[in-house]
Amino acid sequence: MSKTIIGKTIRRLRMEQGFSQQGLAQKLGISTSYLNLVEHDQRGVTASLLFKLTDILKVDLASLSGVQERQFEMGLREVFSDPLLGTDPVPEAEIQALAASAPNGVRAILALHRAWAGAREESGGITLPSGRKILLPNEEVRDFFHEHENHFAVLELAAEAIGATLNAETLGMNHALAERLRRDHGLVVSVKPLPGALRIFDAKARLLTLSEALPRESRGFQMAFQLALLECREAVEKLVKEAAPTSRDAAELMRIGLLNYVAGAIMMPYESVLHAAREVRYDVDAIAARFGVSYEQACHRLSTLQRTGARGVPFFFLRVDPAGNVSKRFSAAGFPFMRFGGTCPRWIVHSAFATPGTTRVQIAQLPDGQTFLCFARAVTGRPARWGEPPPVRVVAMGCDVSHANDLVYADGIDIATAAVGIGLSCRLCDRQDCRSRAFPPIAHRLTLDTGTTSASPYKFEAKKA
Repeated sequence: MSKTIIGKTIRRLRMEQGFSQQGLAQKLGISTSYLNLVEHDQRGVTASLLFKLTDILKVDLASLSGVQERQFEMGLREVFSDPLLGTDPVPEAEIQALAASAPNGVRAILALHRAWAGAREESGGITLPSGRKILLPNEEVRDFFHEHENHFAVLELAAEAIGATLNAETLGMNHALAERLRRDHGLVVSVKPLPGALRIFDAKARLLTLSEALPRESRGFQMAFQLALLECREAVEKLVKEAAPTSRDAAELMRIGLLNYVAGAIMMPYESVLHAAREVRYDVDAIAARFGVSYEQACHRLSTLQRTGARGVPFFFLRVDPAGNVSKRFSAAGFPFMRFGGTCPRWIVHSAFATPGTTRVQIAQLPDGQTFLCFARAVTGRPARWGEPPPVRVVAMGCDVSHANDLVYADGIDIATAAVGIGLSCRLCDRQDCRSRAFPPIAHRLTLDTGTTSASPYKFEAKKA
């Protein structure tokens, strides 16, 4: 556990639960001065002390990972670097202190900036009509899944109950799903051309029609989605109600996302996927072949394996198109995704477009030293008709480099020397002499010289130690 992260995490949890430093130190059996050093990242935490902390603070080990603090720090850096705010750069120490000591205040700051940025993006600065929601529905739903670490225990249980009634081992998953829909719901499944649609459910005729353009694994997913819609609606609606989405659009997107979650869990049962992942060391192609799903479906499922007591490797998951638009984004690995603006062009997510169908691997290191094992693949869909370009998206995953030995993608890589420095965005990146830099960093003064042509288009002063 990194002492530079766990100290402020302990301090936040202690303050949230009303412990004084002296009171918590007494319960831990250590001196107040020692706890003070731990909270200020001047002492490490032993394994025995770590387990005492989880017991006293009533949290699991994952809660002490510092993921929330890192996400808060990233969000604050992005907010305070927004050039339209017109403020001087906020010192890193102040950002870290705010992220560690005032989580509710940070949430408020991020929510305000998100609403402002959303309004700016949608209306170009024109005042929105009275009463119109300015929180983008897709961003709201992404936040919802992120806050739950893309894992929903109640939906896993619902999917397992459905899975227990299928005869998938004998019939195969697709046939088992079709038979279950016929037997218990009187549905006939038909496959035929569906211009402009992939799935149509006619409740009155008890007919589920799937597009013949869907590959086999996607037909199975759509049948699993239909089964979830018929049998898990109550559990899904409860989660939506508890989330209290701010608009009808956000509620519907959330509902669809949760039903998709159940469908994936039906096709890839939790314990079976976790066992297979550990057996093949998270080889996505091998997992996809074993469960008869697509590469993207397998990646998405691996990003949900965060059950207490049976956790898989914590991954981030990202899906992006050639224009840089992010259509899916989840993170149990603590990767600090940018909410607005582009990402680093040095990141493998972008270069993967050059080699469709091939998995590319990168050890990516952020300026603050966080290092991730990343792998990405460009997947090509089927065009709607002849003459249209096929849709291409990159599916990327990654985990903290400490989990590298658990993944087949780390084989043959010298972790100590292979790291590639990336940034979160050019405006927030402190790296000097980057040939890929598109914008100058907000927090630095430029040092341009007409007598010198540099490798980077923007020379700037380095931070003083």
